[in-house]
Amino acid sequence: MSALLFFMNPVYKIPQSVLVVIYTPALEVLLIRRADAEDYWQSVTGAKDDLQESFEATALREIAEETGIDARAPGHALLDWGLENVYEIYPRWRHRYEPGVILNTEHLFGLMVPVGTRITLSPREHTDYQWLPWREAAEACASPSNAEACLMLPRFVHAAAGLPK
Repeated sequence: MSALLFFMNPVYKIPQSVLVVIYTPALEVLLIRRADAEDYWQSVTGAKDDLQESFEATALREIAEETGIDARAPGHALLDWGLENVYEIYPRWRHRYEPGVILNTEHLFGLMVPVGTRITLSPREHTDYQWLPWREAAEACASPSNAEACLMLPRFVHAAAGLPK
């Protein structure tokens, strides 16, 4: 009966998500490879579980689910960049959303972690990871908004430290 209920009333993704650029103090960026798109390298991303979930709660949950990192652990610093991208959802993933939904709002965060932070991937979502200098990470990102976020990283790190851009 529950399978029949799912097909009658499918659960769609909410078109509100986070993008979290995880990086070290040396500005090496963590990229993870999607399991459902072998050539797709990205930062941590994920949609809200419900409309009431805050973007910060979504970021904390997605970081833990996708990398095993506890963003609140000592030596870690999660920073809300206060930026949002609105972009068209790639056609190959639109079936995950309600019919007619083609735009997603993505809220940006950065997470500084110590060098050597252990990564534990969720194998159903990601197959590999790599640490790259921020410019190289931007070039490797499949998503234009993710690449742009990597390129903005030094500006946000300097601003958070109170340094000139």
